Amino acid sequence: MSDSTLSRRSFLSKTAAAGAAAFAAPLVVPRHVLGGSNHQAPSDTLNIACVGVGGIGEANLNNLADTENVVALADVDHNYASDVFEEYPDAATYYDYRRMFDEMGDEIDGVIVATPDHTHAKITADAMQRGLHVYTQKPLTWSVGEARYLRQLAEETDVVTQMGNQGHSSNDARLVNEYVRSGVIGEVRRIHVWTNRPIWPQGIEMPEEVQRVPDKLQWDLFLGPAPEEPYHEDFHPFSWRGWVEWGTGALGDMGAHLVDHPFWALELGAPTSVQTRSTAFNGQSWPQATMTHYNFPERGEQPPVQMTWYDGGLMPERPDAIPKDEPLNPAGGVLFVGSDGYLMHETYGSNPQLFPVEKAEQTDTPSQMFERVQDENHEMNWVRAIKGQEEATSDFEYATRLTEAMLLGIVSLRAGNRKIQWDGDAGRVTNIEEANQYLARQNPRDPWALSEIQDVIGAAVQK
Repeated sequence: MSDSTLSRRSFLSKTAAAGAAAFAAPLVVPRHVLGGSNHQAPSDTLNIACVGVGGIGEANLNNLADTENVVALADVDHNYASDVFEEYPDAATYYDYRRMFDEMGDEIDGVIVATPDHTHAKITADAMQRGLHVYTQKPLTWSVGEARYLRQLAEETDVVTQMGNQGHSSNDARLVNEYVRSGVIGEVRRIHVWTNRPIWPQGIEMPEEVQRVPDKLQWDLFLGPAPEEPYHEDFHPFSWRGWVEWGTGALGDMGAHLVDHPFWALELGAPTSVQTRSTAFNGQSWPQATMTHYNFPERGEQPPVQMTWYDGGLMPERPDAIPKDEPLNPAGGVLFVGSDGYLMHETYGSNPQLFPVEKAEQTDTPSQMFERVQDENHEMNWVRAIKGQEEATSDFEYATRLTEAMLLGIVSLRAGNRKIQWDGDAGRVTNIEEANQYLARQNPRDPWALSEIQDVIGAAVQK
């Protein structure tokens, strides 16, 4: 590691920490000094790497590539990622992110992690332990234990973190918060959240056929911590979401976009009990449909809240206050049930509406309580946070708590659709001891294990 690299890394770390406290002082040479309004100073440019570029990783890169340097790309499938490799011809390419870190770690400032759910935690942790800032796709982790571990690691490493639930940086999401917190719909004690997912196969049996691994795909790297399983086209590149060992189903996929807004607006924190009910579950592929009931306790002067999640075509009942010609958006949405009215929005917090219609007509837009994000760009919000110019909107302090609450629905499902009582401080299910085994992966393959998870959910859980 060169002295110049050390200085650069140290500079970025210190400015990010300083910027979290105050954004007043300029942290880089003003652009106008170096050549006009469109000139970006070298010290104001980050070197970005991405792990998992064949899917959403490409969109994440494109949202910041106009101003930052994309220097390294890693993907286990070089055929699936080939278009992105061509899009960034100056970036070094790898199969194994670990080799990328070893060879280029000193040249990288921030890492985007956009792999399947089951490898998020390990890759993210490895980056953080190297002092690299991280933007990790939703759901942040595959398990509750991984989420709690990343929260602890974020505190220890002090890098800038962001989960890829991009709606958290939208203007509409802030308007949702402002409507709720201004008391327009009164006390909220009931919430309904629904999605049209899954849009991939679920509730199916493992294929019996064993297929040849395609050229340019390193299947063992795809499996990561998951058990050995022969390759099949039903698993990769998209349908992995429906399989227990790699994805987190509809709840994991869309909860970060939908549960996010009530969790944020009402400051829900840890639930006290969770119960999922589902169609048939074979333990290998997530069910075709689930309904999950969450109970959240009082928070200061705010009342307890019951929240219900629906997927697989299940939907809440339409309140009489919502006109029959006003559909509950079939693609997904949230309905806040208040003592003085309703607030409904679509996925990502989009298009908030008040009901009854008379209330909407009589209600002014609430005063702004939340600063808006420039261009509503979630990736650039992370970039500016690294540079100390603003705070990341969905950092791991927040995102791990949201992820933990969401994934407790999966713990209940895997525990036989039983109602679990949750101790958020201890990080344990208190009424069904065997349910605790589902808080973390049992016997992950080497070298993908995160043994530190024992420290955050108890040694008895990880056997």
